[in-house]
Amino acid sequence: MNFLHLGDLHLGKSLNDFDLIEDQRHILDQILHIADKESVDGILIAGDVYDKSIPSEAATKLLDYFLIELSKRKIKVFIVSGNHDSDERLDYGSTLFTSNQIFISAVFDGTLHKQSLSDKDTEIDIYMLPFVKASQVRHYFPDENIEDYADAVRTIIKNTPINKKNKNILVAHQFVAGKGENPALAGSESVGTQNVGMVEKIGYDCFDDFDYVALGHIHSPQRVGRDEIRYSGSPLKYSLSEVNNDKSVPLITVSAAKKVTIELIPLKPIRDMRHIKGTLKELLDKKNVKAQDDFIYATLTDEDVINDAMGIFRQIYPNTVRIDYDNSHTRELEHVDISRIADNKSFTELIGDFYRLIYGCEITEEELDVMRMAAREAGVINEAD
Repeated sequence: MNFLHLGDLHLGKSLNDFDLIEDQRHILDQILHIADKESVDGILIAGDVYDKSIPSEAATKLLDYFLIELSKRKIKVFIVSGNHDSDERLDYGSTLFTSNQIFISAVFDGTLHKQSLSDKDTEIDIYMLPFVKASQVRHYFPDENIEDYADAVRTIIKNTPINKKNKNILVAHQFVAGKGENPALAGSESVGTQNVGMVEKIGYDCFDDFDYVALGHIHSPQRVGRDEIRYSGSPLKYSLSEVNNDKSVPLITVSAAKKVTIELIPLKPIRDMRHIKGTLKELLDKKNVKAQDDFIYATLTDEDVINDAMGIFRQIYPNTVRIDYDNSHTRELEHVDISRIADNKSFTELIGDFYRLIYGCEITEEELDVMRMAAREAGVINEAD
């Protein structure tokens, strides 16, 4: 049997002011095409289906469209919730969806639910683990010592009867790492060595009983510990940290006689996300301009701040997301000891130092008056300062 592994769809997400619904619809259509071409039997969706706990109307319509198309094709769907999802909203209508072979596990109720499939001589059990916290699991297993996420997940698996004669697949949304290592982190999740997006690290060895583990939560596609424990990654680039990611969808082939095989099928967006660096003149020179509809993060190396750089860039690259600087002034800032910067300095001196570091020149009296006015309104300084 063939399965596609998806995760971190983040339907409804935007890049600053840019709505990504069109881009997400395009990539879901591409996934449908892959499903047709590869005669896929099931889709595993490992959480963060929506970008927000209260999804937009456009996001819910897009998920509805995707699920209807899969249902028309008689493709089974297995969905778990992620930390961005609202459990209750994602779970709404799940009983009705089951009749159309769309299985949703969004709220942990003390049981690791499974769906059993069979194909000729292959028996497959698909276990669905929604995003869980230690406090939730502790409620159902009061006699267990559950202090963190790792304890919670291990407790759930330990208390789940798993038939090792069958092929076993787990769909989960957690931060899973190898021994002494961390996944390559990217995307909307904050970066840390022990937790990501406020989710604590879990060792991959707790999944030894599963032939394949379909993970969500990390946006960079990668294996964890062994090939069969894998993050699919997000289907689109959602942040600057993902510009060098090659997005793909894993095609999982499961049979009784063989080990699970994995093929990564590339995904191609309508608009790529690129990071370009150089002077304004260099970057906008006609010979260097390409793919003008791409989402652009630009780092300018000009020593002077350019007035309305965003407006200038968007005349050439209309989907410019962000502009920053890398020059002698910004590099000097990297070595400033922020903890001591305010010692024995007046507001005027602090603002003057900051302005000098950023712009390389002195602040004018007119500009200083504006800063004083803003500081008074914010309550940072009093009327006498």
